[in-house]
Amino acid sequence: MSPHAHTAVSPGALDQQRWDGLLYLDGWTEGGGEVIDVHEPGTGAVIASAGLATAQEMTFAATRAARVQTDWAAAAPAVRATIARGAGDFFLRHAEELIEWVQRETGAIRAKAELEVSIAANECFDAAALPHHPHGEVLTSNEPHWSFARRQPAGVVGVISPFNFPLILSIRSVAPALALGNSVILKPDPRTPVSGGYMIMRAFEEAGLTPGVLQLLPGRVAAGSALTEAPEVRVVSFTGSTAAGRKVGEACGRNLKRAHLELGGNNALIVLPGADLELAASAGAFGSFLHQGQICMTTGRHLVHESIYEEYVRRLAAKAHSLRVGDPWTTTAQLGPVIDRVQRDRIVALIRAAEDAGAEVVAGGGAEGLLVQPTVLAGVGAGNPAWTEEIFGPVAPVRAFSTLDEAVELVHESAYGLAVGILGDVGAAMTVADRLRSGKIHINEQTVADESNAPFGGVGNSGTGARFGGYTANIEAFTETQWLTVRPSIAPSPFAGDAR
Repeated sequence: MSPHAHTAVSPGALDQQRWDGLLYLDGWTEGGGEVIDVHEPGTGAVIASAGLATAQEMTFAATRAARVQTDWAAAAPAVRATIARGAGDFFLRHAEELIEWVQRETGAIRAKAELEVSIAANECFDAAALPHHPHGEVLTSNEPHWSFARRQPAGVVGVISPFNFPLILSIRSVAPALALGNSVILKPDPRTPVSGGYMIMRAFEEAGLTPGVLQLLPGRVAAGSALTEAPEVRVVSFTGSTAAGRKVGEACGRNLKRAHLELGGNNALIVLPGADLELAASAGAFGSFLHQGQICMTTGRHLVHESIYEEYVRRLAAKAHSLRVGDPWTTTAQLGPVIDRVQRDRIVALIRAAEDAGAEVVAGGGAEGLLVQPTVLAGVGAGNPAWTEEIFGPVAPVRAFSTLDEAVELVHESAYGLAVGILGDVGAAMTVADRLRSGKIHINEQTVADESNAPFGGVGNSGTGARFGGYTANIEAFTETQWLTVRPSIAPSPFAGDAR
């Protein structure tokens, strides 16, 4: 148990004394790595402790997970479905307690925390249908046999999740992978191990999951590397930065295992001529400033038709000025703190670099502690770092376009391809949408959206495609296809002689 003093979080079903300072390796246990404090970014207070796993423990966890996986895969579909439903019920029954943890651990406004807990429950409920979903098809054949293509569990699945939406970005892989008969090793970001790990472990523990089928090992880079290298791990689901995702993909490719990579984004919002500017500016503010811009789908580039550009900038800046910044747990703030000083310093440095490259700061631009002001940048030209890089902060760069052809070209300037929003005339938006390379396109909505039954993913530097969400994507992600044939008797061999 950690000796550190904690600022109290409401006691309840999460049962902090059960796991504080520990990891889950066939049960709650002390890890061989360091015990770290989990800080509340809004105040800096310590609210929990997390035990970090060593690379050796991660390797051992993979071995243990492989041993229990076969029995779990053999469990009746109704058993696996019941466990998934039980985990979903846990999130609903204890929503208020879990919302508090998400708010305080991630610096989130209540609406964001409510969204995470709600989607977590829905991910579990959707996963509960997977064991009963058809897992194959009957094939035609020229041979006198039955021929089937059937889906089998992949085996051991490794899940590596980030700090920004830690609950959603963990559970969306954990729940379907378990429901489909895999065992899972979850490595959440050490900055958010409660939302990204402990509450998920407790949900499935309370639902009655067999010990060892889900292992929880928070850890640093060495632990993550051991997870990708372990031969028992056949699939790695990674959500995080493009740079880190490349390393995960390289390791998985070298070891001939599948990697599902959901990476960064520099998402564009196209505002067409004639769009309702008040609604467009409101949507643009939502897309850029929700959760301090710490979302892979954040609107990172505002492309506005030249006829409405100046008015859009003015209205967007007014929205930014009106937003309250503070600790969302103790105040009515609409923007909270970014996750840590490293993230804050990077955001502020990009704002300063954007100014040096000719952009004008028309709102925000500063920071106090971990609170970064919602910032609007006008006059952002080609090559400006605020335009070319994923900022991952509450910054809205705005640029004008003159024709739809130019808008399409500007979208495709970025190597990312996660999400695009198009605001305005639906007919024009449809013609633009058909020309765009992007994992998601939203007409008359901003770029941030997620639903448990919708395919999620991006192309280019944003990852390896839509690998999460919905029956088809989840079955594809966490199973292997096996060809099975059956004859009524042993097939004759062309090498067999006359046996008489």
